[in-house]
Amino acid sequence: MSARKVLVVDDDQESRSLLCEVLAANGYTVDSVGDGLAAREVLTRDQDFRIVVADLRMPKETGLELLRHLRQQKSKHALILMSSFITATERKMAKELGAYTLLDKPFRLSDLLQAVGELATDSPISISP
Repeated sequence: MSARKVLVVDDDQESRSLLCEVLAANGYTVDSVGDGLAAREVLTRDQDFRIVVADLRMPKETGLELLRHLRQQKSKHALILMSSFITATERKMAKELGAYTLLDKPFRLSDLLQAVGELATDSPISISP
């Protein structure tokens, strides 16, 4: 896994483009897709992604469903979730499934860069549960 390779998963094209642009400008190798099912396909084909930044609410498969799938597969990908609307139950589930963090939209891009930067080290990521 490459510590500086990030997959952005968001159904909103403008948000996805902005996040990719910001991450690339900060030295990350970035790819993006529009939903969780497409993310599964990319992560199956390309094991180099270490970090996944995913919207919570998307068509076809949500960020939580993607996170659940990754944990069932014993994946070591670190997942940062983003959401404009999140219930207490979803927040609890994200934590239980081992999301690295949850960013409430709108968030400062510096908060995203800080979270990605914390994960972009060469040391192993501890995934819980």
